[in-house]
Amino acid sequence: MRRPVIMPAAVALLATACSADAQTTSPFPEPVNTSDPVIVDVIEFARVPDFEGDPARMMLLVEEPASGRLFVNDMRGPLYTLPRDGGSATLYLDIDDPRWGFDVEASGREQGFQSFALHPQFAEAGTPGYGRLYTYVDVRPGGAPDFLPGGGEATHHTVLLEWRAQNPNAATYDGGAPRVLMRFEQPFRNHNGGHIAFRPHARPGDPDFGLLYVGAADGGSGGDPLNLAQNRRSAFGKILRIDPLGTSSTNGQYGIPADNPFVGDDGALGEIYALGVRNPQRFGWDRDTGAMYVADIGQNAVEEVSPVTPGANLGWNVWEGSFRFVGRGGVDPMNPRSDPAMTYPVVEWGRGDPLMPGRQAATGVVVYRDDRIAALRDRVLFGEFVSCEIFAFDANSPPAGGNQDFRRVLLRSNGGEPANLLSLIRAAAQRQGRVPTERADLRLAEATGGRVFILNKHDGVIREIVPAAH
Repeated sequence: MRRPVIMPAAVALLATACSADAQTTSPFPEPVNTSDPVIVDVIEFARVPDFEGDPARMMLLVEEPASGRLFVNDMRGPLYTLPRDGGSATLYLDIDDPRWGFDVEASGREQGFQSFALHPQFAEAGTPGYGRLYTYVDVRPGGAPDFLPGGGEATHHTVLLEWRAQNPNAATYDGGAPRVLMRFEQPFRNHNGGHIAFRPHARPGDPDFGLLYVGAADGGSGGDPLNLAQNRRSAFGKILRIDPLGTSSTNGQYGIPADNPFVGDDGALGEIYALGVRNPQRFGWDRDTGAMYVADIGQNAVEEVSPVTPGANLGWNVWEGSFRFVGRGGVDPMNPRSDPAMTYPVVEWGRGDPLMPGRQAATGVVVYRDDRIAALRDRVLFGEFVSCEIFAFDANSPPAGGNQDFRRVLLRSNGGEPANLLSLIRAAAQRQGRVPTERADLRLAEATGGRVFILNKHDGVIREIVPAAH
């Protein structure tokens, strides 16, 4: 009996058809659980000035530990300071000022002044990090890139800059032009760069002290078309770890820590700490356990918060969350979390979830280990920034993926009914006779003393979560 011969092309066609049948943008059988929310009180802490008539597009708030002064940025280029107890904002630095020689590229929703970090020795005279401030910003092309994507449209550059203040306590920046530590040529205009931070609880003598973590998104478009996130010779789609005061990098402008996981591997960049990320907008650390978490924005199916360990592969663009990435149309829900070489999310949710209709993007991450806000003790806070929903999971027993083991966090303002941030912003707009917004782009931040702040890009208001009134 003759057996049928299946040609390779037919096999490929069959596999494609099977993948298409399995493809979905809703891989979770149940929606996010909204019962039993955590209720916290919130106040309006401070306002950041408008920029050319439009509300500040706030991205990040960072505390300077020595003085308690707070720094907050606007994506268009300004960096402001605020007193620890609130009050008026003071312009500290404007990256877009022509004297610095950088033309900030902030024309798109995702582009501009992405992030910043103060060296842990920023205010300590006589130390190597004295006066040093780092900014991560999208600019018009200029200068030779250190990292090339190998394709795309060469739309703009993302640069990591070091500024040196002569007097860090001065009201405004008093140093010279910045030094370029690294420069990326971006292939597309979305998911470029990400978050930068020093591990806040590292102390002198710790292996992590003074080392800067740099989120480098996959370069944009959709689906990582240049396959950069899994390419260990590329800096795109990675979390990098560098010594900004060192000189051992190829360009001599920063150091590569000897204990980075790929140091000595000829097939990988020594700067890489973790790979397989799409858009690492925010990461944070647990001061009790040292655990690191990243909020990584998904494609069209899954948003996630994932643990980050040295050498971890978070899966993108082979995996989106716990599921095989099929294409821009979705994921394969069969056989989730089936590759032991990958690091999968602790929490995740579907982009089709009814609580958060429309476009979605993960943000976070604050690990709350203080007593000031009792309802948040030992919880990891994260959120979805378009709908402005905030969630929390147990820091002592992190979940193993899925969308059920975290709780919604609602905000109570002036004794009113608990609501999410977007509802508070919309209600205020209606009271003021303005057109309510459909999105506000939530961000979370923390400061010493158990303080948690909520930022957004719509009304210029910094809100603070405060102890419940009794």
